[in-house]
Amino acid sequence: MKKSHGPAFRAAQLDLAKCPACRGRAVIKGVFHELACVQCNASGWVTAETGEALPLEVLVTQLSIRLQAAEQQIAQHNCFKPAGAEAQYNGNNRRGPGATNFTGD
Repeated sequence: MKKSHGPAFRAAQLDLAKCPACRGRAVIKGVFHELACVQCNASGWVTAETGEALPLEVLVTQLSIRLQAAEQQIAQHNCFKPAGAEAQYNGNNRRGPGATNFTGD
C-alpha cells in the first residue's frame, strides 16, 4: 500500500449493492404504514463487501458519481445519427408543398 498524506485527489467509486432488508426500496412495510429502513439509512444502498450502511456524506458522493456515469452513458446512446437512405428519408429536401419534405410515398 502506498503512503499518502491528506485526502485523495479523486473520489473513488465504491461497489454498492441493494440493501437486503428493504431490497433497494429504502422503506420497510410496517403494520399500518411504510417506515424508513434503518439498515441502509433509508437510501436502499449498502457497501457490497460488508453490507453496512454508508455515511451520508459518502453516500451522496457515490450516488452523484453513479448518476454522472449514467447520464454520460445515456448521452452517448442518444447521439445516434442516421446515415445513408434513412438520413435522406427523414431529412428535409424542400421538394414538397410549402417547401416541406417529399418522400415519394
